[in-house]
Amino acid sequence: MDAFYASVELLRYPQLQGLPVVIGGRRRRDDDALLQKYAGQPLADIPVAEFPLLKDYAGRGVITTATYPARAFGVGSAMGLMKAAALCPQAILLPVDFDEYRKYSRRFKEVITEIAPVMEDRGVDEVYIDFTQVPGGQREGGRVLARLIQKSIFDATGLTCSIGVAPNKLLAKMASEFQKPKGISIVQPNDLQSLIWPLPCRKINGVGPKTDEKLQAQGIHTIGELAAREREWLIANFGKSYGAWLHEVAWGRDERPVVTESEPVSISRETTFERDLHPVRDKAELGAIFTALCERVAADLQRKGYEGRTIGIKLRYDDFKSVTRDQTLEQPVADAKAIRQAAGACLKRVDLTRRLRLLGVRVGSLRRAGIEAPVVAPAPAAEQTGRLF
Repeated sequence: MDAFYASVELLRYPQLQGLPVVIGGRRRRDDDALLQKYAGQPLADIPVAEFPLLKDYAGRGVITTATYPARAFGVGSAMGLMKAAALCPQAILLPVDFDEYRKYSRRFKEVITEIAPVMEDRGVDEVYIDFTQVPGGQREGGRVLARLIQKSIFDATGLTCSIGVAPNKLLAKMASEFQKPKGISIVQPNDLQSLIWPLPCRKINGVGPKTDEKLQAQGIHTIGELAAREREWLIANFGKSYGAWLHEVAWGRDERPVVTESEPVSISRETTFERDLHPVRDKAELGAIFTALCERVAADLQRKGYEGRTIGIKLRYDDFKSVTRDQTLEQPVADAKAIRQAAGACLKRVDLTRRLRLLGVRVGSLRRAGIEAPVVAPAPAAEQTGRLF
């Protein structure tokens, strides 16, 4: 999907079309105040001048996504909002509304499965489709089907998407980025040298900044230059498994099938605070946030039909050091009260004398709710110290 979160917001606020808009990083109180001020009026009638601007933001939140006009200023996902404000101070700042995004996510995926049922869900805004058996799917190398999917999604949701058509997931993922927004890009096997090899190695899904830095130190900047290195050299420098994988993907090889169903390993929620919070002086605020995280995890579990035995927490201190703790229960749970009780016990095993910038709650060892399983003794907990908020 094209700038998915931002595009959903533009459906709600069409008067912001064509303007630089940034999503993320701030609490909803400004937005709630705006909606209250114009209660009873269509959202499309709220004057543009009433929306908060990025230049007025103060905090350390990050961008979730941005509209394409904002991206033209160098603003992008995961960038700090203060840094983005220096690049595009006139951008409008909107809060994240995950409930709305999930609703539209379900709708566009329902449209796709009606046309091409073999679909792999890759998150809120991305899927893989195997259209090998779709009648007429091969016309114009898949372009006809891609246009049908684009039109059907737009008619049902008002949202646009970009589609990459290729022999495998690896190349299709790359191709989907070629002509955003509203693009259709087709990569055939004989297009490897002309379309793929000139790209930087970072365009490979699975090559991160550290690997890219190491590759560049060896004079490898493009996928073509990576493909020119011998398999044995890559294994020697990047390890047996990862080195072999680098060789395969540089040559456009990917045998992964489209997986229509998969079981999650864990479900978690976390939040980064606008300011560092102290477990003692900000105990009430932290307690409310902690409870809300447990409730959101519980709601996710119940919506997806899971329960879990391993309950964990994640803390990040003001020096950016992170710690995690977990414990395994005798029986799986999915309700907020039980999750909070177990997560609270984990909090007693960490240092709560220092300021915090992030808090998270996780439930693992998942199984489908209602399935009987053998009772397993819980893992022994570490010595409990510290204070619980």
